[in-house]
Amino acid sequence: MPTVDSLKKRKIAVLGARSVGKSSLVVQFIEGHFVESYYPTIETTFVKSVSHKGVQYECEVIDTAGQDEYSILNANHAIGIHGFVLVYSVSSRNSFDMVQIVYDKIVDFCGVSDIPCVIVGAKTDLQQKQVDQNEGQKLAQDNKAAWIETSAKNNVNIGQVFEMCLGEIEKRTPHQAEPQANRCVIM
Repeated sequence: MPTVDSLKKRKIAVLGARSVGKSSLVVQFIEGHFVESYYPTIETTFVKSVSHKGVQYECEVIDTAGQDEYSILNANHAIGIHGFVLVYSVSSRNSFDMVQIVYDKIVDFCGVSDIPCVIVGAKTDLQQKQVDQNEGQKLAQDNKAAWIETSAKNNVNIGQVFEMCLGEIEKRTPHQAEPQANRCVIM
């Protein structure tokens, strides 16, 4: 087992509208259980070692407060972040529309045209769907991002979200280069 110092370190920010299931996704990934009650998140950071294509990564996962179209993108959500998980609820059209707004804010903030990103349709266990899978896939394709649907409640595709994010980061990271943590590192 590699030591923590020998692990590749990656910071991943989880962003999206309020109450789309960001914290449930993160807690299911980190701790392996579903949190039934809802408490608005201010911001919490978790660390977990993840293996991707035979390489061990120390992932620092930042669970952010919900965004809306008027919230200012915090510099902490762009500077030094290696990858982004943008979450919407399949039962909320507004949260789906918010993904493009948040994506555009990150791109503008970092001054790049492409970011390592996974777009996540959460809460697939709910019956009332407002966002079709094809719409989620198209949004991801339009933004050169990966896409997946999840259910934190039923633990469906949770680990894959972060593995896909690592894949998106590595696709954009020059071979043998470690992104610098003191500036936007989207390549």
